[in-house]
Amino acid sequence: MVTLGDYLFVSGLLFTIGFAGVLLRRNIIIIFMSLELMLNAANLSLVAFSRFRTDSLGLPNYHAQVFVFFIITVAAAEVAVGLAVIVALYRARRTIHVEDISTLKY
Repeated sequence: MVTLGDYLFVSGLLFTIGFAGVLLRRNIIIIFMSLELMLNAANLSLVAFSRFRTDSLGLPNYHAQVFVFFIITVAAAEVAVGLAVIVALYRARRTIHVEDISTLKY
């Protein structure tokens, strides 16, 4: 049987991979995907805690899962705006490397 510790281990591993991607990569799209991976790791933790925490009747507490839906909605909006900014930067600078986009002035 899968325990809460197993879910938290996977969530921590995903968060660590995402954090390493943000720190080590220079491609802005990879950094963006790493940030999304970190959000998904937090969502996995919330759902795992929600699933394994029961109320007095033995039913799971779904408050954290509702919170996850809000996080997914914000992440979808972030993807739309973030990709639009990345495309605009690429059109202006012809690069997606972070070192080349260190300043925002033209």
